Amino acid sequence: MFRCAVCKERIKTDMSTVGIQCENCGAKVFYKDPPNVKKVLKAR
Repeated sequence: MFRCAVCKERIKTDMSTVGIQCENCGAKVFYKDPPNVKKVLKAR
């Protein structure tokens, strides 16, 4: 999933196409959302 840099709305379109704009604000800059995966680290 990608998120708009201006209005923080999620983008549901395919990112492989050229010329994508945010449907809400028209921005062209997007950030990739980090996955919601819990990481477990072992102490040494």
